[in-house]
Amino acid sequence: MHTRPNWDEIRDLSRRVLREGAPLVLTEEVRALLLRTAQEVAISGAEVALCNDTSTLALLRECARRITEGSNRLMDAVHRMYRYQDAGDFERARQEMRDVLAVEVVPYYRETAQGQLDDMADD
Repeated sequence: MHTRPNWDEIRDLSRRVLREGAPLVLTEEVRALLLRTAQEVAISGAEVALCNDTSTLALLRECARRITEGSNRLMDAVHRMYRYQDAGDFERARQEMRDVLAVEVVPYYRETAQGQLDDMADD
């Protein structure tokens, strides 16, 4: 299992650029951050996206979207899963994680959902 990615830097960059309107300056550090994050959230072709301002901004936006939406999807499903487990409905609890796995592309979130599902295998 992968260690939990630290997405604080990309979240901070996303907030400054996408919400506050700061310019996206493609320094070597920002370039490395975008490439690393793109890999962590399963975006291929990130190197090509860094060729112009428009596609670089789109890459940042997509990285941020995958992190946020994946996290929200997983956490919502985990909360529902626990409610179903508490009610003794383990099949519906397992289905919550299967539903996440059916749509999630971020490897860390997929591994987390699969781990939850594996933990329920004996129930």
